[in-house]
Amino acid sequence: MAQKRRFAALAVTTALLSTGVVLTAPPAAAAPAVAVAEGATIVGEKWLDARTVDLTVASPAVGANLPVRVVLPTGYAAHPGRTWPVLYLLQGAHDDYTSWTRETDVVDFLAGQNVLTVMPSSGPTGIPTDWWNYGSSDAPDYEKFQVDELMGLLRQKFRAGTTRAVAGVSTGGYGALAFAARHPGTFGAAASYSGVLDTTAFGMPTVLNAIVAREQLLPLTLWGSPLLNRDNWARHNPYAQAHNLKGTKLYVSQGSGLPSNDFGNLEGAVLEGVLWSQAHRFTRQLEALDIPAQVHFYSGGVHNWPNWRQEFKASWPTLAAGLGLS
Repeated sequence: MAQKRRFAALAVTTALLSTGVVLTAPPAAAAPAVAVAEGATIVGEKWLDARTVDLTVASPAVGANLPVRVVLPTGYAAHPGRTWPVLYLLQGAHDDYTSWTRETDVVDFLAGQNVLTVMPSSGPTGIPTDWWNYGSSDAPDYEKFQVDELMGLLRQKFRAGTTRAVAGVSTGGYGALAFAARHPGTFGAAASYSGVLDTTAFGMPTVLNAIVAREQLLPLTLWGSPLLNRDNWARHNPYAQAHNLKGTKLYVSQGSGLPSNDFGNLEGAVLEGVLWSQAHRFTRQLEALDIPAQVHFYSGGVHNWPNWRQEFKASWPTLAAGLGLS
């Protein structure tokens, strides 16, 4: 997996350079299918330990069976009549739904925090969005899956409440801010760690195209052409939709990449640096709109989990406040 992510970063870096971008659980048991009004169905359930379960969800929005990891709070079983706020943790590009539990201590960290944590698949690209796919009505819609279908299942199966927060790394950082902006009032807090927050900023369409192409998909299937389908790109751009973030508690972090003290991960440093200017442009937009945010821009750093582990813990007070836990 680590080698795959390194090759993914290299692919993005190569694409950028070629375009002249300047780099400044209980025992497993058979579970009956659980369906909700939106049509999504749980078709598989595997408990990894007393608190962690992997679900397989048949999603009409995506047109596929998708994995989802759910982590329960320690007090879940002792309070059978209680509902729980929900924290979404979104994966990055070319990774999967297990990344947060594989790369961080989030299970232990959140054990006593009285929150239901969910880590859904965002597909092979890690971009949780409704794909354009040349206007096809059958285009996969990961946004509807995560925001609507999955929440219905969590309410019915795990006593999820109505309070939500969302956080993500890289393309998951995009998803966190895009979800909050495209669904005003749905998420009490949103946090991005090295996310793509201005999709039409200089070089950003190239970054996204490289991510899509890395999975052997046509770049135009995402949102179409950045020029010919600019309205669709704007609808999916956190920067363009930032006015909808009023009232949402926000945390945004981004490293400068180069110069980096991690000489063994030059590709990750370059990618982090490419995201630096667009993150600043996004936060300036928030300031212009008089929308408060907790912002952490740090020197160096690379596009990797050691930085994101620290940033998640630093962002927890913001997320907890949005979840009504503080």
